[in-house]
Amino acid sequence: MSTLKEDGIKQAVKERYGGKAQSASACCGAGEIIIPPVLYSVSDLKDVPAEAIAASAGCGNPVALAELKPGERVLDLGSGGGIDCFLAAHKVGPEGRAYGVDMTVDMVSLARSNAAKVGVSNVEFFLGEIERLPLGGGLVDVVISNCVICLSPDKDKVFQEAFRVLKPGGRLYVSDMVLEEELPEEVRMDPDMWVSCIGGAELKSVYLGRMDTAGFEQVDVVEQSPYRRSVAAGEEWKASLASVRVRAVKPTI
Repeated sequence: MSTLKEDGIKQAVKERYGGKAQSASACCGAGEIIIPPVLYSVSDLKDVPAEAIAASAGCGNPVALAELKPGERVLDLGSGGGIDCFLAAHKVGPEGRAYGVDMTVDMVSLARSNAAKVGVSNVEFFLGEIERLPLGGGLVDVVISNCVICLSPDKDKVFQEAFRVLKPGGRLYVSDMVLEEELPEEVRMDPDMWVSCIGGAELKSVYLGRMDTAGFEQVDVVEQSPYRRSVAAGEEWKASLASVRVRAVKPTI
């Protein structure tokens, strides 16, 4: 993909999710993909700020899969208003730490504000791109991400960076959008489709292969959910969309 095209996609993503942070509106507008109804339990969200919940744009709950342990360090790629960071911070306890990285100034500001509101002290939010993480290598035990990597025009770099910041034996847990069939070219190259978590979705085999190439082992689809959708005339391609939960491990050697 050309640098010009990548820049256009990144700008579209920044504008969409910066606006979402400001309005704390729903993830996707009318006619776009529908999030599966149960991502978080009521008990999960009881201590999470309403603004973090409203700003959430996920397609899964990676924290529920991550088997987090007290004292671990966790990094959320594309942390948004902080919902998954807050859940992770609770799991790892006061001796652990949760980090969030987001490319939009408004989302980072919202997440920091949310942390201050609830007095969570073991979270930290950074402004940065998930293709160039502002963290040192071998820093975290777990990397999570929730419907964000599909927004990146350079997914190889995202997985390489996730691999870099993980400790040996560290785990990766991702919820994301994938395809069972290729999208039409006009959909794949449309920035509006990218920011709707559609245009950047890849064939599942390609997506998982990028994890293998980055060096991850034990790449496993833990769960897959087809999206409920109304397929309008001329939009049969929507039937190829699916949400997956994937686990992978960085080798110890």
